[in-house]
Amino acid sequence: MTIDYREPVYDVAQLGHTELLTPDLEASARFFTEVYGLYRVEETADSVYLRAWGDEVLTSLKLTAAPQAGLGHVAWRAMSPQALDRRVAAIEAMGIEGRWTDGDIGHGKSFQFTAPGGHTMEVYFETEKYRAPDGEEPYLPNQPQKYRPHGVAVERIDHINLLVPDVHASRTFQQEALGFKPREILTPTPDTEVGAWLSLQTKAHDLALTREPAPTDGRLHHLAYEVTSREDVLKAADIFMENNVFVEFGPAKHSRTQGFFLYVYEPGGNRIEVFAGGIHIFSPDFETVYWNTEKGGRSTAWGVACPESFYNYATPSQT
Repeated sequence: MTIDYREPVYDVAQLGHTELLTPDLEASARFFTEVYGLYRVEETADSVYLRAWGDEVLTSLKLTAAPQAGLGHVAWRAMSPQALDRRVAAIEAMGIEGRWTDGDIGHGKSFQFTAPGGHTMEVYFETEKYRAPDGEEPYLPNQPQKYRPHGVAVERIDHINLLVPDVHASRTFQQEALGFKPREILTPTPDTEVGAWLSLQTKAHDLALTREPAPTDGRLHHLAYEVTSREDVLKAADIFMENNVFVEFGPAKHSRTQGFFLYVYEPGGNRIEVFAGGIHIFSPDFETVYWNTEKGGRSTAWGVACPESFYNYATPSQT
């Protein structure tokens, strides 16, 4: 493989927040707060804004009422106002038309556009940090709030997986427009990419792109929040069991990223992951790892087989 030594771009810092659509806003909000362990921040007539206890920002998840489940938008936070302007210029130079918005609860103006693959994305910089109210101040000042775990008690937003018709084209756009670094790529044949795991800084991935199995675009595979340890993922399995939440896959260990995982469906229909661990990249000349198949015939690191639904189900559903 030819190593790509192009000058890295660090204008985009992190996955800032995500909007999920749900046909049952009340049930979805109840799942995310009472079972998944998020906190309500704000509410409007059609949306509920949530955060995890370790999120530094005011909100990392917006739930919006809609006829079907799926992704409303995914938002990437820039490093600075100047970095935001550079990324907008790069996006427009690639022939992508977008529009500026006045922002939303928790963040300022954003540039919103449709990425190759059909997903609505936005980039922004100005954000409102979370300030703990009286009585909720943390004992340790390097935490955003007092640790009062409930439900799964996920700590912070981690990554998102999107289905795209053309993985290579979508990956190339994310690299050139937003500065994503390709960490691992699944290529069954030299000319075919079916999966790509991309990160902005040192994480295993902030964004995964998986080939869309249906004749459509713009679909969500899953959204993931992080917990501290594998034991937390195992506890999450028990919590989901006790709350009659359908567990689709896991707990087990991914081959790519090496993260420990568990997948469930929230009441609106979106697939949600609990994620722990994963590799971290510290070398500035990290070489992209190419996979041409599942190692040794294993679909996961320890040989746990993926259910068919993991390959075929996404939101909005095509069935």
